[in-house]
Amino acid sequence: MALLGSRTVPGQPEHVADARAFVAGLLSGRRGCAEVAALLTSELVTNAVLHTRSGEGGMVTITVADTPDGVLIKVTDDGSRGRAPVVSSDPFAVHGRGLLLVQELASQWGYCRDGARTTVWARIGDGTGEAHPATQDRKPPRGHAGGQPARPRLAGSGRAAMYAAAHTGIL
Repeated sequence: MALLGSRTVPGQPEHVADARAFVAGLLSGRRGCAEVAALLTSELVTNAVLHTRSGEGGMVTITVADTPDGVLIKVTDDGSRGRAPVVSSDPFAVHGRGLLLVQELASQWGYCRDGARTTVWARIGDGTGEAHPATQDRKPPRGHAGGQPARPRLAGSGRAAMYAAAHTGIL
């Protein structure tokens, strides 16, 4: 896995567009995943601004890495007050649909809480490797780490997602 770039932006709504443009610029030559990566970055940074301490004067870091089958996007925020990332399947829900979009468009996604910070990551396939869009039977991550360093929470293809996280250095 090769780091393509990293940028830290203030946790303010007007900087979501900066994060999206950063990812779109890094991946401009990658037709298969650039648009999806930019969209999912926008969703993840928006969540960080709205639902974590990053939106209370903190920062959000976006990291983009090249993988054999696409790209990995990681969004690290200043953590929340005990609430883990949650996907809402309720079509009338006010919140939670951004992660539903991530679940549907990413080949794998998950989160890791480490102390006061949370990293939500998404792997986006570029159509040339094994990565494939998530399917409806995949369950989103639930729960939280209870203040201790967390194991990565994965959504994806079960054993294959765990193998990928452990053996490709996702986190």
